[in-house]
Amino acid sequence: MRRNWLASAAVAVVAISVPVTALAVPTLGGTAQAATLSGQQKTTAAGAVKVRQIKRVATTATPLWNQVAAALAKKLVGDPYVSGGTSPAGFDCSGFTQYVYKHTGGGKPIDRTAEDQFLQFKRISKADARPGDLVFFHETSNPDSYVYHVGVYEGGNDMVAAATPGQGVLLQSFTWAGDTITFGTITHS
Repeated sequence: MRRNWLASAAVAVVAISVPVTALAVPTLGGTAQAATLSGQQKTTAAGAVKVRQIKRVATTATPLWNQVAAALAKKLVGDPYVSGGTSPAGFDCSGFTQYVYKHTGGGKPIDRTAEDQFLQFKRISKADARPGDLVFFHETSNPDSYVYHVGVYEGGNDMVAAATPGQGVLLQSFTWAGDTITFGTITHS
C-alpha cells in the first residue's frame, strides 16, 4: 500500500518543464515574465507514465501591466504641459495618457482626446479601479456628460496628469473634482 502511494505521489510531483518568455518592460528597466506550456509529452523516471502538458498562451498579467503603466506615469512627473503635446517634450492631458499606454509593456493604442478615450474605455467603479487605469473628468455629475480632462489613476485619491502650462505633469489628488469623475479600464473587467 505504501509503495503504491509513493508511486502515485511521485507521478503527481513530476517536474514539468515550463519555458519562460520575457516581455520587455523598458520603462522599468526590468522584465516581466509569462509562462507558456508546450503541449509536449513527458515520461517520468518510473518509465511508462506520460503526463500531457496543457497548452496555454503567454499573456502579460493585467495587474502587472497596470502597475507598469502607473510607474511610467510617475516617471514623467515634472515634464512640461504643452497644448496638443504628445511627448515628454510637452504633454496635454490626453496626450499624456495616450503616451503612457503606448509605451507600457508592448503598448496599448488608445484614442487621442479625453472624450474619445472615455468612450473607448469600460466604465468601472472606483472600488474596481487599479493603478494604471484612467480617471475621467466630466462637465457635470452626469457620468455621460462631456469629458474635458483625464489622468492615470495611482490608487487612493491620486492620479498623475498633465495639468496646466504652469504645473506640467504632476501627481495630484483628484478630490477637487467632487462627483464629476469616473474611472475606466481597457485591461480588466
